[in-house]
Amino acid sequence: MVTPMSSAIEVSGLRKAFGDKVVLDGIDLDVPAGTIFSLLGPNGAGKTTTVNVLTTLMTADAGTVRVAGHDITTDAKAVRALIGVTGQFAAVDELLTGQENLQLMVDLSRKNVSGTVVTELLERFELSEAAQKPVSTYSGGMRRKLDLAMTLVGNPRIIFLDEPTTGLDPRSRRTMWDIIRDLVADGVTIFLTTQYLEEADQLADRVAVLDGGRLVAQGTPAELKRQIGGTHVRLRFASVAEFDAAARIHPGAQQDADALTLRVPSDGGTDSLRALLDRLAEHQLSAEEFSVHTPDLDDVFLALTGRTAEAAK
Repeated sequence: MVTPMSSAIEVSGLRKAFGDKVVLDGIDLDVPAGTIFSLLGPNGAGKTTTVNVLTTLMTADAGTVRVAGHDITTDAKAVRALIGVTGQFAAVDELLTGQENLQLMVDLSRKNVSGTVVTELLERFELSEAAQKPVSTYSGGMRRKLDLAMTLVGNPRIIFLDEPTTGLDPRSRRTMWDIIRDLVADGVTIFLTTQYLEEADQLADRVAVLDGGRLVAQGTPAELKRQIGGTHVRLRFASVAEFDAAARIHPGAQQDADALTLRVPSDGGTDSLRALLDRLAEHQLSAEEFSVHTPDLDDVFLALTGRTAEAAK
């Protein structure tokens, strides 16, 4: 049983190669139960291979993996009973209706599934009105919701989502985010792979960046942003005189004379902000506007992999 604050997934020294190509080169991960863990990386980094190994669909060459306390090699059956997997592409039958797809999963399930689960899932994912329509008529967002609903038939406590919102429009993507948050609120653990850095930033409690088969960074989104630096305070002044005076007392700041703004390096913490404003006050200066700017995960991705997220797709 997975208890709060325990490790839902523990990975140590995971290695996988296909011939001479090393895809995973000694990966260590620890995913706390009841959280969202996001694995980022460019195409070919090894994200899907990682998911395939953790879900017992592929055998590792070396290393140990425990999912919900069970070793995936010696106790794969127990692992499969506790997890759900939603792949990169919706695994739905287009010839069947939404309700028939869900009922098929119920019939195939070896668990004691409630007789009302199909109706409940259709309602939860707002698919009731389309329940009797062939899936071939569904939009991309509806298919992804149905795919995830099918994954939930067995009430898994750990769900692997491999790029679940690829190809969705912004509205459908945000709907999927809300569904994922609701699952975690119910105590489910989510292992998410994605190329959408905003998605990881919005959802993940912890993030790991995979590049060339190796983990190049792990931490909360905020920790990774702080790690690469670049946080600064932007000050805008009402007059040239105030701008010039502020520039003299902050010689290390980046200046934009046309906009009357300074970008002052800072860690963004309350102590440094207080010291900055106090220094302005000491010189009888007052900024008309100020704001704190921190790097986003796109900056992190670029710094760690040498590529932007768009270039890596």
